[in-house]
Amino acid sequence: MTPVLETHKLTKRYGRTTALADCTLRVPEGRVVGLVGPNGAGKSTLLGLTCGLVAPTTGSIEVLGSRPAAGAAQLARVGFVAQDAPVYGSLSVADHLRLGARLNPRWDRPLAERRVQRLGLDPAQKAGRLSGGQRAQLALTLAAAKRAELLILDEPVASLDPLARRAFLLDLLDFVAELGVSVVLSSHLLGDLEQVCDHLVVLAEGRVQLAGDTADLLAVHHRVTGDLPPGAERIHEDVVRSEVPVPGASPVDLEDLGMAYMTRAAVVSVGGAA
Repeated sequence: MTPVLETHKLTKRYGRTTALADCTLRVPEGRVVGLVGPNGAGKSTLLGLTCGLVAPTTGSIEVLGSRPAAGAAQLARVGFVAQDAPVYGSLSVADHLRLGARLNPRWDRPLAERRVQRLGLDPAQKAGRLSGGQRAQLALTLAAAKRAELLILDEPVASLDPLARRAFLLDLLDFVAELGVSVVLSSHLLGDLEQVCDHLVVLAEGRVQLAGDTADLLAVHHRVTGDLPPGAERIHEDVVRSEVPVPGASPVDLEDLGMAYMTRAAVVSVGGAA
């Protein structure tokens, strides 16, 4: 089975600044991947590399078994929604659908029109007059109607209110079920990601801190008070990793898990800098 994303020691530098370092990942197909990390962790850089918008400094990356943006056929297999769900403010909703049809060889017109109708979007409405949630839904519609095999979403809900975020994420799950598409969703809102993702990648300080299917990761992490159990690794404060059951331990949720690894990375970074 070809992974949707595979990297080996992937590194990207901008001058003297290292945005991503020695990133090694293997993401199976059919997953909704939550890519989490604080600002400056390297999330947007990794997604830019995945889309072929930037080239690696060193290391390798394959998307759906090929080099990112290797040609028109490869570009058609990947849908991308950048931060703030950019759309053309002077174009109408209908203009966006016509543009999508002209630019994408596998364009699914019935899907796009059905979503626009269900969302209550006026085809004649200029995108610049839509609400933030409506613009995000229009951008998601364009990416999904492309009939890509992989959807890459870079913090698409960061500026939305809680109701609009929830509507967007529920629609995303509908797309996954209907189209069988794989998704990489970047966000720093761990509570939102817990609703939809089944695979987690934690980035911090430009490095991968944790990666794997969420069920597997949650099964080996626990909240423990008191002494560290034999064979366990303390991640941060009372969150530990243990491959064997820990008597008296409490389960952790995805937010606990992500925060523990991000905090540990920050503490190590400050300690190293000192």
